[in-house]
Amino acid sequence: MSDDGKRLSDVIAAIDGANAGDPNRIEVDGRPEPAELVYGRRMSETLARIAPNASEHLRIAARGQHIERWTSPRTSCPPGRAGYLKWRKDLQAFHARRIGEIMAAHGYGADDIARVGALIRKERLKSDAETQLIEDVACIVFLQHYVADFLVKTDADKLADILAKTWNKMSPRGREEADKLPLPPPVKPLLEQGLGRLRRGG
Repeated sequence: MSDDGKRLSDVIAAIDGANAGDPNRIEVDGRPEPAELVYGRRMSETLARIAPNASEHLRIAARGQHIERWTSPRTSCPPGRAGYLKWRKDLQAFHARRIGEIMAAHGYGADDIARVGALIRKERLKSDAETQLIEDVACIVFLQHYVADFLVKTDADKLADILAKTWNKMSPRGREEADKLPLPPPVKPLLEQGLGRLRRGG
């Protein structure tokens, strides 16, 4: 392995080490595992599947975009949409800062750290192909691994809106990949319901 390859693998291992501290557990193959550790692996697996030649920056951003997310719960910001948006923005800044610290500790320079930070903060979404790819990967991971839980615990009207907003965040390439997923039967009708409301301005 080259020095650059070792540096990347060391950063991935450090991200996983941080996320292994997540007290929240989800079941994978019958075993409880730290939720954000699993999420990071799923992001990497999905990126590798749809973009096998992804840049080093993308691979780090995908693995680390939720690093230590449990330390900033939604309740840390006020309720309502404004509070939610502030929480999301603060989280992105926190994730970018933590990944930057890890990258710096493993020999990455300021330009590499700035680029990964921009990807994690989703800067220039729609106009930056790599930022859009990270968004596509996150949306596909949600649909593939987490939407079934939302079907159980989320009001149908609210889930229809969530699905429509998720769909609208994706590029045509991302939607093509999402169409290949074996989604639970209620998802597509709810998606169409949500998209219909968006088209009507509701």
